[in-house]
Amino acid sequence: MDILPGGAATFLLLFGLFLGAFAVRSGLRLFRVLRLVRHGERAEGRCSARRVEDRGTGTENRYRTEYVFAFRTPDGREVEFTDHAPGPFGFEVGAPVRVSYDPAAPDRRATVAGPGAWGPLLMPAAFATVLSLFALGLLTAFAVTVG
Repeated sequence: MDILPGGAATFLLLFGLFLGAFAVRSGLRLFRVLRLVRHGERAEGRCSARRVEDRGTGTENRYRTEYVFAFRTPDGREVEFTDHAPGPFGFEVGAPVRVSYDPAAPDRRATVAGPGAWGPLLMPAAFATVLSLFALGLLTAFAVTVG
């Protein structure tokens, strides 16, 4: 059976690997957020901005809301960052949040995940689980087709 030039087997393999790569990416995001929540420094912060991005007509979800959070490090530096899906209802501008961050790189590694904001943990977990299941199904179908 000639697999690589084309056909259903090649599609199953490539699409399964593609979804698997996104599942790994989501799993790594989940791992980083969990590590910050468990071992990161804590600071009181606030929601400093709420931006609505218009992706244009013809897209399924035309508008996307992005939340910007700010906090002050112990050395007095003001840090702003965005976080993924802070929760089902979002935050009002000025709302207080608990920030967990890596003191070595607070502007690159910070999250508001924790009590009151489980979205940054739940979204990567959901994506990693669903994409892993689809990838395993496609790769199993590939194995059955080849074997």
